[in-house]
Formats: sequence, C-alpha cells, structure tokens
Amino acid sequence: MRSKAQQQPEGKKMTTQAPETKIVEAYRVACDGGEGALGHPRVWLQIPNEHGWVECPYCDAKMVHKDFEGQV
Repeated sequence: MRSKAQQQPEGKKMTTQAPETKIVEAYRVACDGGEGALGHPRVWLQIPNEHGWVECPYCDAKMVHKDFEGQV
C-alpha cells in the first residue's frame, strides 16, 4: 500500500509523450532510440508487407513504410 505522500494528487494525471512515427523506405529497419547514450540497444525490425508498419519493442517508435503513409 502506498503512503499518502506517494499517491498521485487528485485531479492530476501523469503525461507521457506520444511515441515517434517515422516514415521509412525499407521493409527492414534499425532502431536505436536515437539520443546517443540515452537511446537503447540497436534492434532490427521487419515491417510486415500486410499492414506496412512495426513498433520498436524498446521505445514504441512506429516505423511506417512509405507505401503505407497516410493509411496507418
């Protein structure tokens, strides 16, 4: 159980930035979270041909293939 000092004040919500969306030209893309040392380990992601996008499991950035831009 949280103490009263640890609880979120009433009426205030924590906000987080929406994940980044990147338009890419390849179906196989790399993501390292950007920001140099503040990023994450580089991962290679495969964009499925069926729906044209994939999300990074580390930073939730959405990679959208240029052929699917505006459809996702």
